[in-house]
Amino acid sequence: MPVIERGGARIHYEVHGDPTHRPPLLLSHGFSASGRMWDRNVGALSGDRAVLTWDMRGHARSGSPNDPCAYGVEQSVEDMRLLLDVLDVPRAVLGGMSLGGYLSLAFQMRHAERVAALILIDTGPGFRSEEPREQWNALTERRAAALERDGLAALPASPEVGEHRSAIGLGHTARFVMTQRDGQVIDSLEGIAIPTLVIVGALDTNFLSAADYMAAKIPGARKLVLEGVGHAANIEAAEAFNAAVHEFLEEI
Repeated sequence: MPVIERGGARIHYEVHGDPTHRPPLLLSHGFSASGRMWDRNVGALSGDRAVLTWDMRGHARSGSPNDPCAYGVEQSVEDMRLLLDVLDVPRAVLGGMSLGGYLSLAFQMRHAERVAALILIDTGPGFRSEEPREQWNALTERRAAALERDGLAALPASPEVGEHRSAIGLGHTARFVMTQRDGQVIDSLEGIAIPTLVIVGALDTNFLSAADYMAAKIPGARKLVLEGVGHAANIEAAEAFNAAVHEFLEEI
């Protein structure tokens, strides 16, 4: 099982295809999911470039440190950077769903020279205004508290939710990675100068407006709404998702 070790955590990853052929596609999953959420996508997308999947710290096959200080946006972004370094990948296309999409934007903000393109799936860029940020943070705190109280039973029944060994890392992720502390990421959108595809499920009401906002603010971004599906668009409409992503990758 390939792993990298950083900041007290073993990070599980998988490589599908040859990462030296073209800039590979690094896929980052959402909160409480795992790299396996991309199982219906990697076969269709790895024919002419490598697809890299991974489990975030605190999730599935990766380690779940007890120390809350081992978690944060910066730690997750550096996990992504180290993964690219270990595989000797100078630039990659970043694709992320939900929390993974936010982390992809945060990575692009910090390491723009390492990013060839963005694919943002059922995700958002955070909040500029204090009131919605506080509402979001109250939600993430409730999620963390539920995981601490009820363990893995607190996870929702949703197609992307992975198999986890412990609720500790998930609770720390909710409290220290998902929590919004500033508007840096949302403020960075207008400066993104690489091809960007925004994908959202038509029934994913929590992220429809975020998709509209990102598509409007990121120069040249295109948006795709997949009809009849919700938050896990890449799973629920895998064939349409794969076709759209493949077309986008070929164009860039």
